[in-house]
Amino acid sequence: MNEALLRSLTPSVLAILVRRGADFAAAEDAVQDALVEAVRVWPADQPRDPKGWLVTVAWRRFLDATRADTARRRREDLADEEPAPGPAPAVDDTLQLYFLCSHPSLTPSSAVALTLRAVGGLTTRQIAEAYLVPEATMAQRISRAKRTVSTVRFDQPGDVATVLRVLYLVFNEGYSGDVDLAAEAIRLTRQLAAGIDHPEVAGLLALMLLHHARRAARTAPDGSLVPLAEQDRGRWDTGAIAEGVEILQRALARDRLGEFQAQAAIAALHADAPTAEETDWVQIVEWYDELAGLTDSPVVRLNRAVAVGEADGPRAGLAALAELTDSLPRHTAVAAYLHERDGDLETAAHLYAEAAGKAPNLAERDHLTRQAARLNARLRG
Repeated sequence: MNEALLRSLTPSVLAILVRRGADFAAAEDAVQDALVEAVRVWPADQPRDPKGWLVTVAWRRFLDATRADTARRRREDLADEEPAPGPAPAVDDTLQLYFLCSHPSLTPSSAVALTLRAVGGLTTRQIAEAYLVPEATMAQRISRAKRTVSTVRFDQPGDVATVLRVLYLVFNEGYSGDVDLAAEAIRLTRQLAAGIDHPEVAGLLALMLLHHARRAARTAPDGSLVPLAEQDRGRWDTGAIAEGVEILQRALARDRLGEFQAQAAIAALHADAPTAEETDWVQIVEWYDELAGLTDSPVVRLNRAVAVGEADGPRAGLAALAELTDSLPRHTAVAAYLHERDGDLETAAHLYAEAAGKAPNLAERDHLTRQAARLNARLRG
């Protein structure tokens, strides 16, 4: 049984049923029934047109369920519209499914869960494990999301920016449980890029590839975080970097700059530097200026302060940091780093310890605690 084939076909089959008039929840139930039937039948007799077979079986299951539900008699006319069995249409509605799963009426967490379920083909258990919540909780979240989008018309243009943000949220979850969400986000973004010609889709794909290329070097054997400047660049995936840079260059050549392209440009400059000392920080600051103009994000300005500190010295970085509220996530950690660069080890040690107490995860907390301990040992010596 080719599970990868089934998984790749699922979103387009689901999209076809929704396009024909099935509500989202009922369509997904019907597709799941068809997948179960495929697992039973295909090992002995796989059809020549797998997608067409799934569409036909799923549509019949949907019609059977519709006929059996007396509360939905108003939809009985759909029974007369069953297409004759045959090859599935060449048009792929998967793109519309991306838009539907990222509908503005959904919360970000619900949009992510529904995208992974409907477009990614992950099970509810896999998604729950990836997000470290009980399976029943995730099932309720997905069920509510399906009910929400069931009333949404499937013939309206979608918002690409919303889809990209959902995919970026998936990517940033990284790895948890038995699902590599970063790799899954890259796979889904590749699929989206194949269906839509948009420079920001390419920009996001490039950004993901460039960040993912450094993954192996981000942690030490004991699981501790390794800062970018200390990473073994020989462990970076040069193939992913080359692909990311090529995709980014094609996107930038279209002269329709967006935030994901700007972020990818910054990541490309880091990837291009043979050593941390050779990083082109001046150009990185320029890209952060572009990015700040596109997003007006305080988090972007926080990262820009770090870049300014590298390009123009730590005091320039601290001056840029002073313009931002200290309630920003990681503000204290950035302040600690810049004070250390400026030679004020006592202040830096205090700030590292304070930042550790605010860290969003255990790995970051441990890293900041070690930084504080390192400086305190130097001060005592």
